[in-house]
Amino acid sequence: EARLVESGGGSVQAGGSLRLSCRVSGHIASRNCMGWFRQAPGKEREGVASIYGGRSITYGASAKGRFTISQGDSQNTTFLHMTNLSHEDTAMYYCAARDGNMEGCSRRRPYDFDDWGQGTQVTISS
Repeated sequence: EARLVESGGGSVQAGGSLRLSCRVSGHIASRNCMGWFRQAPGKEREGVASIYGGRSITYGASAKGRFTISQGDSQNTTFLHMTNLSHEDTAMYYCAARDGNMEGCSRRRPYDFDDWGQGTQVTISS
């Protein structure tokens, strides 16, 4: 079965860190672009980070300098390591996959991504 499954969310205090994981299976594992997105209540879904071909990485403005996207050796798992978290980072975090060119991956537009996980909740308390 083709799936994306996120894990690693939780509740931490401001200033803390979390590492999210996204495990892919089935045909989705062959996608050349993986992205992390987040959506807070009442807000649009935001592209946090993306990785293309296992190497080309881009970050959204809110993630730069604090978040790191990476992949395991098999590229079946994509991670998002988040540091110095603040209340503004509270959201449901999703991983997603697409096939296409590097430019499309780097734009991190949600409607460009074909496959989505169910999300993992991240809550930051002050």
